[in-house]
Amino acid sequence: MGDTLLPAIGTEILIPACSLVAIAFALLQWLIVSRVKLSPGGLDSAGANSGSGKNGYAEYLIEEEDGLNDHSVVLKCADIQNAIAEGATSFLFTEYRYVGIFMVAFAALIFLFLGSVEGFGTSSQPCKYDPTKLCKPALATAIFSTISFMLGAVTSVVSGFLGMKIATYANARTTLEARKGVGKAFIIAFRSGAVMGFLLAANGLLVLYITINLFKLYYGDDWGGLFESITGYGLGGSSMALFGRVGGGIYTKAADVGADLVGKVERNIPEDDPRNPAVIADNVGDNVGDIAGMGSDLFGSYAESTCAALVVASISSFGINHEFTAMLYPLIVSSVGILVCLITTLFATDFFEIKDVKEIEPALKRQLIISTILMTVGVAIVSWIALPSSFTIFNFGTQKVVKNWQVALCVAVGLWAGLIIGFVTEYYTSNAYSPVQDVADSCRTGAATNVIFGLALGYKSVIIPIFAIAVGIYVSFSFAAMYGIAMAALGMLSTIATGLAIDAYGPISDNAGGIAEMAGMSHRIRERTDALDAAGNTTAAIGKGFAIGSAALVSLALFGAYVSRAGISTVDVLSPKVFIGLLVGAMLPYWFSAMTMKSVGSAALKMVEEVRRQFNTIPGLMEGTAKPDYATCVKISTDASIKEMIPPGALVMLTPLIVGILFGVETLSGVLAGSLVSGVQSMQEPWVQKDQTHTRQLLLVILLGTHSRIHLDHLLTFSSS
Repeated sequence: MGDTLLPAIGTEILIPACSLVAIAFALLQWLIVSRVKLSPGGLDSAGANSGSGKNGYAEYLIEEEDGLNDHSVVLKCADIQNAIAEGATSFLFTEYRYVGIFMVAFAALIFLFLGSVEGFGTSSQPCKYDPTKLCKPALATAIFSTISFMLGAVTSVVSGFLGMKIATYANARTTLEARKGVGKAFIIAFRSGAVMGFLLAANGLLVLYITINLFKLYYGDDWGGLFESITGYGLGGSSMALFGRVGGGIYTKAADVGADLVGKVERNIPEDDPRNPAVIADNVGDNVGDIAGMGSDLFGSYAESTCAALVVASISSFGINHEFTAMLYPLIVSSVGILVCLITTLFATDFFEIKDVKEIEPALKRQLIISTILMTVGVAIVSWIALPSSFTIFNFGTQKVVKNWQVALCVAVGLWAGLIIGFVTEYYTSNAYSPVQDVADSCRTGAATNVIFGLALGYKSVIIPIFAIAVGIYVSFSFAAMYGIAMAALGMLSTIATGLAIDAYGPISDNAGGIAEMAGMSHRIRERTDALDAAGNTTAAIGKGFAIGSAALVSLALFGAYVSRAGISTVDVLSPKVFIGLLVGAMLPYWFSAMTMKSVGSAALKMVEEVRRQFNTIPGLMEGTAKPDYATCVKISTDASIKEMIPPGALVMLTPLIVGILFGVETLSGVLAGSLVSGVQSMQEPWVQKDQTHTRQLLLVILLGTHSRIHLDHLLTFSSS
């Protein structure tokens, strides 16, 4: 089978070094952003110290035609930023406090289930895939799985919170930089997004690598037991992604509907008008939903795809040969992805300068193309040096011989499938192309035809992405079985730092436009921030395409890891137990969507009533002589989202337990497969990211249930007794 060209010491240096480089690069971007001061004196001195500048560095302010370049505008921007930051921080602390209770309870449940399988045994057992060796006892698996679960949850929390803090730090600075030109504002917004992207990628990789090395001190050469315990890391990240996505999404849409329905429709005032009581809650929602929520979601996929690849890899021949570098190949791919994203970011921040609003969207799309091309080359190199020339992979009861170039192709297939999904999404969501123009044209005959055309466009937009995912799955499975699918999912997420930078850019630009409107800045500034926001809306849709596509591959990879560890070789769809599982599983994403949509409706209703009340009872509010009660609207969205996220979360957590205990492993496998297919096929729906998080959560709960080298039905038998 052969050894790898990259020695173990090289791997031990490469992975943490790439993580630390990413953190250092993120700090550098933050320092550059911080040079834009939110004080009149700071701005003036910055301009005085630099006669010229490029890409976010200080330069003289360009005087506006309306003459509003005064100190009061800067102070207003600072006050609005503080209000948005306080609202977002308050929501996240409230959310994390409630979710923290769940995390502790679920961690205890994990420990009890996994430890009780063998009666909290402390004696070693023969390894399932190598009976000549002894593997660690069930109690150890329970303890280490619980620890990794908590680490995954905490890492997800930290990543989401840091992303939100960075976004709220940068929004007003982007507004102020728009006074120098659209190029300067773009660079500040993109640098801020890069801070989030690189911090999240580095934190996820570094914590996982440290956890593996610490656990290895106990597990030694028991790779199967080690990586089974590590799956808790993915489950922790997925759990936080679930609540972050649902809670943040409910908050965002409740505030958005309340602000737009009453403000723009009923009162005919502009968007982000300071007279609107829900305007601060609306801007807070952009951060808690599209920044913290999206960050947690992509981190969950990132951790899950890595864990799935590690679990399948632990059954392979290079696991028996104890080749450290080959076993950590998924982490090496992520490390190279960080370096590729770093180089790619420089193209946007230092190598090219935005001089016109028409150059913004191409610059963001150029990031995706450059990162994909460079990553393809990087994957080919690391596959050559970090994998044996050939090795065997578990393939449903048989061993499949795989070449290192085949694994490289699996990663590349996922990488390019993600790019295709991103550009197809952009085609169907950008106003530069005919699909959106046709929907806009349908408005001439009323709202009904607009809704019909919009739904038709949404359903049609699924076709090409589904084919891209299907081809990716077929090619990856043909080359390297379930390990190939896991690596394809990881390939799609290998450029996560760039993807998150682009995703975070959108909400930051949106907030910048809102701050410009609320601070009373000129129409010229508002046009610049609107141009930034328009490009951000399109690229945010591209990011959602990545999230959906990667979630589909990750779900299948987790399903493969589950059947691999549970020893299931076939799932007979003609079996009544499996078929009813497929039907129920296909229904679950729609049930989940119904619950979240109703939650949004309930929260939005409360918000609309409060906004109407303030307009009707506060004298002088419409005239602008009185100030609205922003805090009450923020509190309504916070309380409603926290309360309404509990039922969807309970559905996700209880479904696998109830189905498994009452109907057994066959029905449960059908539920998982049905949920996966239904979630992917409904990807045209705006709430699909929550569906995909729900599907991945189901799979991870079950994957943890296959620990201690037992079949799932043993665990279910114990649970029912």
